[in-house]
Amino acid sequence: MVRWGVSDPSTIARLRPKKAFGQNFLVNEGAIRTIVDAALASPAPRLLEIGPGPGVLTERLLADGRPLWAVDLDPEAIALLRERFAANPHFHLLEGDAVRMPLPEGEAWSVVGNLPYNAATPILARLLTEGIPWDRMALMFQLEVAQKLMGVPGTKAYGPLSVLAQLCARLTRLVKLGPGSFRPAPKVESAVVLFVPRGDAPSLAERKVLLSVLHRSFAHRRKTLANNWQGALPTEALTRAGLDSTLRAEVLAPPIWLAATRHLLTHHPEVFPS
Repeated sequence: MVRWGVSDPSTIARLRPKKAFGQNFLVNEGAIRTIVDAALASPAPRLLEIGPGPGVLTERLLADGRPLWAVDLDPEAIALLRERFAANPHFHLLEGDAVRMPLPEGEAWSVVGNLPYNAATPILARLLTEGIPWDRMALMFQLEVAQKLMGVPGTKAYGPLSVLAQLCARLTRLVKLGPGSFRPAPKVESAVVLFVPRGDAPSLAERKVLLSVLHRSFAHRRKTLANNWQGALPTEALTRAGLDSTLRAEVLAPPIWLAATRHLLTHHPEVFPS
């Protein structure tokens, strides 16, 4: 769901919520302040906002004085944002899909985003695997996705997204929001998650292989690693990589997955065609 903060009802009224974009605008003032404060606490020289919607959050971010790039797919939102902020020399508008559109190269970003549910995972995966420089990210997700990001081994929420995110960043849930925090009210709860990059995060090359390892290992959650890797790697190779082939993927902690990925990348590169 795309949900952006706005405290002025007239601004909400100017942008018609569209089901196709899953738009629900945030009206919880405390949550708005929390998101803005988290983003501006970063020393990054640039701001990147994904899904700015009516732009009141944009206005608060621009008040900090740093250049801001805003990415939105909704033509009506683009028109409203252009009308409101085109005269601001720090405002840069990008119309397109945040999953795939090119982003300006340069220094690190502080990223803010309310991610649509059907695109949240690919947008996050892009931010984590494509070398887009960021110092901090404050991102809104449906609560179920936030729980997956912060899932712990042995739980239903824990999976590939948990491992990738936790190896790349330190995660903190900043706020949990009910449907009443938005207009119109969605049918689900939401949460804002703060990402701060880890100094010991895997390299970009390792992250791409890590995802391949995880998707294969979690392909059938109720099956053992030996069954999920059958036909690709023998159990002996999994054992040498530090993976007990008799276990299910969901019980292994992120550091084990990173060590295994590094071993497999070195000793079995043929399994991961470039």
